[in-house]
Amino acid sequence: MSSARTSLRRLGLGSALAAAAVLTAAGAASAHVTVHPESYAKGATDGALTFRVPDESDTASTTKVQLFLPTDHPLLGVLVSPHDGWTAKVTDTKLKTPVKTDDGTITDAVSEITWTGGKIGPGQYEDFDVAFGQLPDDTAQLTFKTLQTYSDGKVVRWIEEAAQGDEEPENPAPVLKLTAAGATSATASRTSAVASKASKASASDSTARGLGVAGLVVGVLGLAAGAFAVVRGRRSQ
Repeated sequence: MSSARTSLRRLGLGSALAAAAVLTAAGAASAHVTVHPESYAKGATDGALTFRVPDESDTASTTKVQLFLPTDHPLLGVLVSPHDGWTAKVTDTKLKTPVKTDDGTITDAVSEITWTGGKIGPGQYEDFDVAFGQLPDDTAQLTFKTLQTYSDGKVVRWIEEAAQGDEEPENPAPVLKLTAAGATSATASRTSAVASKASKASASDSTARGLGVAGLVVGVLGLAAGAFAVVRGRRSQ
């Protein structure tokens, strides 16, 4: 019996360690530079993107972040939101293919944003906000290669791109999916419909609960009245 219990304990401990290892690996794999939201409609105007930069080092802080914007499908009208403790340097590049807009032809676009002067401590993260005037409408996604420099001199290059169907690379670049405007509207409609159904269901449930409580109160009052009548009858006798 003792041997069996020991074997079971060892088996349980081994399973727990294996599960912990899997969770740790999953957490480490997801701790990379990301862009939010993950998708936008093609040609969207007057929006904003947030780039989340986590510090994965146990001892060093992140002191520099370089974000490279695509110029083959450029973002127009890029503006950088001020960030406490950080200084942003914006670099423009002349486009190989100018972009025609209602306001004229655009020949230059932002190709790089570099944040310095601040610090992201170990186990922490920072969100860097970038506004845009218009997204391109001639591509399915935008890749934002990023370099992250640590206080110990280490540079992590978030520049790898995964081919369709492949597993996520070790140092993936942030990718923004661009969807058709109709698909976005359809998704919004479905979301609204689901929310409406949930609201109706909640209202119906609330009504049912209210009726149930009212019935319970009436029942209690009835019992109290009956008891009062019995007591009164006995006193009369």
